[in-house]
Amino acid sequence: MKLRKLSLTVMTAMLAITAAGCGSSTEVAKPTAPSTPNAGSDTIKAGATKLTGDFEIQYFVGGYGDKWWKKVIADFQAANPELKIKESAGPKINEQNKPRWIGGTPPDFVYIDGPELNDRQMVTDGQLEDLTEYLKDAKNVNGDKILDLLAQKPNQYDGKLYTVPLVLNSWGIFWDKALFKEKGWETPNDFPSFLEVSDKIKASGTNPFIHTGKYPYYINRAFLYPAIVSANNNDYKVLENMSESKAEAFSTPAVLAGLNKIVQLRDKGFIDKASVQINHTDSQSLFLQHKDAFIPNGLWLPNEMSKDVPKGFDFGFTPSITQEKGGKVVAYTSTATVAIAKKAKNKEAAKAFLVFIFSKEQASQWAELSGAPSNIKGDISSSKAPNFVKDAAAALTSSNTVVVPDFKFNADVDKAMEDATVALTIGTITPDEWVKRVSEAAKKAKK
Repeated sequence: MKLRKLSLTVMTAMLAITAAGCGSSTEVAKPTAPSTPNAGSDTIKAGATKLTGDFEIQYFVGGYGDKWWKKVIADFQAANPELKIKESAGPKINEQNKPRWIGGTPPDFVYIDGPELNDRQMVTDGQLEDLTEYLKDAKNVNGDKILDLLAQKPNQYDGKLYTVPLVLNSWGIFWDKALFKEKGWETPNDFPSFLEVSDKIKASGTNPFIHTGKYPYYINRAFLYPAIVSANNNDYKVLENMSESKAEAFSTPAVLAGLNKIVQLRDKGFIDKASVQINHTDSQSLFLQHKDAFIPNGLWLPNEMSKDVPKGFDFGFTPSITQEKGGKVVAYTSTATVAIAKKAKNKEAAKAFLVFIFSKEQASQWAELSGAPSNIKGDISSSKAPNFVKDAAAALTSSNTVVVPDFKFNADVDKAMEDATVALTIGTITPDEWVKRVSEAAKKAKK
């Protein structure tokens, strides 16, 4: 999987399917008949009654695979048989196409995920089309206004819109439902019940909690940040201030409350001592072997470890377990977006494709084929998506969930937080010392 700092990329969200092959450019064969019902009428609804010419789509093949892209492009081709569609895709496509973006000959439509592509930098470099006016009234193939369907709204750059989030990934906590049923352990829905069941788990001889010490942003994003937001009355402004390197933000009571929840896990002996020095796949392997009951991770975990998942393992997932009793779930998210090139040669086709992919039907297909929720609100309970994806999608669209944007931190501040969190988990520093370390890093970053 692509390790994220972090780009869902919630959700809606999430996971790593093994990337296959190198970057490639292939033309999509024109089907003789639509591959989905009413595909032709969908295009008419989208406003593209007859699209012609060349149309190129660039998409990165990484954590979410390419099954959905192949399907949706085939559907769009079937609906527009006179359009000549070209795919530029693969795990290295961003690197391969970089000279084209710099040289002013980019593909028409781009999926912004993976290395070498950054939303903010592409906007700064003038590479993306300003979609502000277009998105005000843009409707999908069902006649629904796209902006109204999004679980996570598009980021604004100086008040303008250039990208639309397609994927809404969520960090959170995993467990094995089958194991919990077998052992009679209750599924936690808040921090008190999490502590209570962890006591039982520890007493049975199993470690309650393991995390990825080599990459501490896992525990920060799946545990610490939700805890901070919960302690801040569900207001994530504190995280926004932290991302802007405002030193005073790190010493707020909410931050200390979140840190003290980590201390509680540590002092109760709930954290597997192996955590401090292992990477993501090692911690995930121990979790799958039932050496540990809970693990903080992103929704890509099941697909990333698909070859190692034991028979009968049933992934349970919740975006957060750090809220107090009766408190809202807090989902710290990441997104992967789509955009149209400013120098696209076929903007009409690009806009038609944009509205085509943002439908509830495609949201269901995305969940099924990628193993992650899309950013489109809607019930996917009847889809063939994995149960943990359905659970995540339901949580992310629930009125009882606070969906937190994926804030980008200064690199030095982020590193200071990660190092301090690891030190906190093993007891070499206190919460106050965590705050002091990170606040100093934020002050330096401001200078």
